[in-house]
Amino acid sequence: MTPKYKRILLKLSGETLGGEQGSGFEYNTIRAIAESVISVHNLGVEVGIVVGGGNIFRGSKSTEGNVGRVAGDHMGMLATVINSICLQEMLEQRGILTRVLSAIELNAIAEPYIKRRADRHLKKKRVVIFAAGTGNPFFTTDTAAVLRASEVGAEIVIKATKSDGVYDKDPIIHSDAVHYEELNYDDVLRQNLKVMDATAIAFCRDNQLPILVLDYQEPDSILRAVCGESVGTLIKQRGS
Repeated sequence: MTPKYKRILLKLSGETLGGEQGSGFEYNTIRAIAESVISVHNLGVEVGIVVGGGNIFRGSKSTEGNVGRVAGDHMGMLATVINSICLQEMLEQRGILTRVLSAIELNAIAEPYIKRRADRHLKKKRVVIFAAGTGNPFFTTDTAAVLRASEVGAEIVIKATKSDGVYDKDPIIHSDAVHYEELNYDDVLRQNLKVMDATAIAFCRDNQLPILVLDYQEPDSILRAVCGESVGTLIKQRGS
């Protein structure tokens, strides 16, 4: 198979690492994700990853426990670091050199995020996991993913979910939900489609960074997407 892209950014939700339950760690699922990353890496594609922390803690819901939003987001950042280390371990057990670069200083367990350092690792064919979001409260890991993708020159953001793309409404609840093969950024924002938060979508629109939403559970879906096959839903600039 011949890859269409030279450098990609893979966005994983924290719930993905939790398997069916969406919480904690489901190691068979994490191993399967690692194998998907390896299949792409083996084609010579440079892979960056951003993983959320929702399987452990979600900062936006911290107020439910009377924890302030800023403190809650800091807790969420640390959750992403835990997930990043877990995924790093799964990849390195399989012989794939992997580096965790954190937006907050955690020098004993991760390198600091420096754009030039990330570039160097990627060029050396190391998988790079960007941890701790943007390092700032009030920003989601979706926004962190598109920001890092743009900074390191990724050609596409692949958002791996439990759905085979974007629908006009929840297909689990509505049997008549319509699946989109392709959308533009303004459609997503205007229809309030639940792909990424509005900040991330607007950023991709302004920087012409395409997003591909797919089901990571579908066999070889990430590999096929990287090789240019029609998988999931592609979000891009109208007419591009």
